Amino acid sequence: MNDRRTGLSNREALVAVAVALAVGVVASLALRPPSRAPGADPRGADAPVAEQHQRWRLPAAFGTNLPALGDNILYVAESIQSASAGSLEVEVFEPGELVPAFGITEAVRDAKVEAGYTWLGYDQGKLPWSTLFGAVPFGMEPWEYTAWWYEGGGREIAEDLYADWGVHVMLCGIIGPESAGWFREPVRTLDDIRGLKIRFAGIGGAVLQRLGASVTLLPGGEIFQALEKGAIDATEYSMPAIDQRLGFDRVARFNYFPGWHQPFTAFHLVVNPAVWAALSPAQRAVVETSCTAGVARNLAHGEAIQGAVLNRSRENGVQVESLPDDVLRELQRVTGEILEEEAAADADFRRVLSSQRAFSAEYQGWKGVGYLPRDF
Repeated sequence: MNDRRTGLSNREALVAVAVALAVGVVASLALRPPSRAPGADPRGADAPVAEQHQRWRLPAAFGTNLPALGDNILYVAESIQSASAGSLEVEVFEPGELVPAFGITEAVRDAKVEAGYTWLGYDQGKLPWSTLFGAVPFGMEPWEYTAWWYEGGGREIAEDLYADWGVHVMLCGIIGPESAGWFREPVRTLDDIRGLKIRFAGIGGAVLQRLGASVTLLPGGEIFQALEKGAIDATEYSMPAIDQRLGFDRVARFNYFPGWHQPFTAFHLVVNPAVWAALSPAQRAVVETSCTAGVARNLAHGEAIQGAVLNRSRENGVQVESLPDDVLRELQRVTGEILEEEAAADADFRRVLSSQRAFSAEYQGWKGVGYLPRDF
């Protein structure tokens, strides 16, 4: 008898049903997870391991209320958490809450905290070459430094040197030139610097000390009080928008430029090596990408807010001045002396400085013709 709807005989119909059942069994076996030993990864040996949730305590060297200088790490931390879908939780701590503001790198190395955000020049006393990664007097401008870091070998040198120190380091922020300082009295000659009690950081501080100033290094939160009470006569710290947020313009009315001592100011994320090794490749990519975005955003933000602040400061009676050319030339000469002395005394310092100088020399071939002269 035939099935009129299909045109099949009874025998043919039974064969078709059997074939269909066999195909279904094979398909179900193919879709069934493979058998595994107890405790084995159910996704197979080649499947990526589930990302572990990590919570980072991250001290910052700068108050997060400070625009460009301090708030960038909040952006980076939020980006890390969002892009990692919460597998990386980053809690930012203000300066001094967990560790001293100048001791962040050491705290990360000693596993007191998982990571930190800092200016590497604060380690200059222990690591003379560290300041070259943070700022170099009469050195590179911000975009040139980032070009050296990402494309000119800077990152590789930093990772190598800091691996020996016991931390993993990455560029995570950068801003443009700082103010040359806030002074109670005008600076007309080098005689106005001799005997001055001034807060200064990095190689620039060594330059002023050689020229007769009495130099001290204070965290940002302590500078206003020292300036107000006369413990110091002058100070540098950062860009105008940050300095005025700290109130320097209320006690020192002469604001000098250019920021010869820090044409760029770079900030870095430092991570404990064991913590870094515990991240999945995807999590590491999230951190690195968030820091790279932080560099671009930080530079843009810092540049955008200075003009309006300077205009208001002039309206409020602040004397915005330029250092005389002969003073700048002497500062540059002494800077060169100190850099050569440090390079002669420390092979790692020489390695970093030589790399920066070689990159800058080649870059000048482009910079000198590609950009408009300053008069235009």
